[in-house]
Amino acid sequence: MDHKPADGAYRVLARKYRPQNFDDLYGQEPMVRTLTNAFSAGRIAQAWMLTGVRGVGKTTTARILARALNYKTATIDQPSVHLTEMGEHCQAIMEGRHVDVIEMDAASHTGIDDIREIIEQVRYRPVSARYKVYIIDEVHMLSNQAFNGLLKTLEEPPPHVKFIFATTEIRKVPVTVLSRCQRFDLRRIESGTLTGLLRKITGLENVQADEAALAMIARAGEGSARDSLSILDQAIAHGNGKVDSQTVREMLGLADRARIIDLFEMLMRGDVAAALNEFRAQYDVGADPSVVLSDLADFNHLVTRMRFTPDVAQDMSLSEDERVRGAEIAKTLSVRALSRCWQMLLKGIHEVETSSRPVQAAEMLLIRLAHSADLPTLDEALKAIASGHNGRGSPAPSVRQGGHGSGGTTHHTSAGAVAGQMIPRQNNGGAVLRLAEPAAQAERQAQPANDHRAEAASQTSSVRIRDLNDIVNLAGDKRDLQFKILVKNYVRLVSIGQNRMEIALTEHAPKTLATDMAQRLLDWTGERWMISVAREGGGQTVKEAETARRAELVTDARADPDVAAILNRFPGAKIIDVRITAADMDDGAADMDGGVFEDEE
Repeated sequence: MDHKPADGAYRVLARKYRPQNFDDLYGQEPMVRTLTNAFSAGRIAQAWMLTGVRGVGKTTTARILARALNYKTATIDQPSVHLTEMGEHCQAIMEGRHVDVIEMDAASHTGIDDIREIIEQVRYRPVSARYKVYIIDEVHMLSNQAFNGLLKTLEEPPPHVKFIFATTEIRKVPVTVLSRCQRFDLRRIESGTLTGLLRKITGLENVQADEAALAMIARAGEGSARDSLSILDQAIAHGNGKVDSQTVREMLGLADRARIIDLFEMLMRGDVAAALNEFRAQYDVGADPSVVLSDLADFNHLVTRMRFTPDVAQDMSLSEDERVRGAEIAKTLSVRALSRCWQMLLKGIHEVETSSRPVQAAEMLLIRLAHSADLPTLDEALKAIASGHNGRGSPAPSVRQGGHGSGGTTHHTSAGAVAGQMIPRQNNGGAVLRLAEPAAQAERQAQPANDHRAEAASQTSSVRIRDLNDIVNLAGDKRDLQFKILVKNYVRLVSIGQNRMEIALTEHAPKTLATDMAQRLLDWTGERWMISVAREGGGQTVKEAETARRAELVTDARADPDVAAILNRFPGAKIIDVRITAADMDDGAADMDGGVFEDEE
């Protein structure tokens, strides 16, 4: 890894510690093994297709592969994956400035004219390197004409030309192109591996970081080394050079893992009041409702895995509470109860994310979860009824003779079950039970599939983007925490119109942020946005606006006579947070409460 700044200027960790050779690639051992064998046997492909989620190292791998193809030192003059020292062309290739290694972003060069230029140039031999290498990033963005124009050259390229393609959307690449490439699927990096990488880098940076904080960052990175390092960068700045679990939790809006387990246990024992109080307590310290529910689902999944594969508890990315308490819970809860909770959480998370009242929606889901914790499953209810019990350990309701001459019987209580409801009805003088499908299931079966698609399209088209706050909120709804942080901290809005936006970026903003914004807005709104970048200007970033607002509230609170009297009465006391309660929104009054932020003035 390269640790030296080129000109003394600060570089973000994702660039500073970008892998320089195959040994530095984390979590991609199968690909490295295949390439090593291919190079050793002299079976070097003419084109490669690298696919995987954002941040797993597609572009970096392409550059390392180009370096390996053109490796030349005083003692080695042949393609090699063993890049033990910097060769003649290595530095220029890794910095993206070698004349024979041409990098092209297909997102901004989509047409046949761009491909025609490549086709005309491939006939010429490389200027100084062994191979002329074309690296085409986001290749799925090429038009159909461009793909068709590339096919013949891709099938029979000159011996001195190699192609390396990278994409996050492999399904959008025509099969005719895929069939002409050797494909590598770069995997999401496991949380344990990411935690090890973060631990190594914090050591090199002389930054104090606890294991719980690094595990949280690795989880938030969702298998992406770049995203994880970007979050680590942000955490170092947020914690003033120190990374601890409380700092990371506040920055990402996460809940305490131990408190998530507490909440899960409350739900599983059916304690509604305690569960609601705990959820509100987590929400009051900044935890997002959908994140809390997602963490509950993650823990539910972990416990279920531990029930069948106890070795999961050895995963070092897990906290001590998750390992110990999770294993204990796995021994006590049935698979049916865990599966039922999982299904309810999956459905409920979607409801919360799309609800205009996410807190209330989350609380209603928790009530349902707690209420269903001790409900019998359908087969358990049937067995209980047959044996004269109601499935909860008490005798089944008595059956009284009807007062009519028919001698019919009537059940005065019905037995509930997750899959349906037992409903009594009369039938020729005898009590007969029938199984009624839940209303929601019946509606789903009756509703045509195209109605679902129409509803989804309607929801997408209803998304309105009026300012940066709308984009930040949308990223939160989509659980793209890394992108949410980037927009909050690095983007200034210059102007906005109908599907057009002009922005200015702060000094350390990623170069691809504008392109990423356009792509995400297309994915999330279904509409194409034109994002242009101004050299200067624009208003405050969302983060700056929040900080200014907080400072203003603290200043106003100090000026309040009652607050001033309290501060005078208790020497050494200070305001650590100011919050606006719902009841005071109309008259603008401020309510002070214990909180997250320290007054740093």
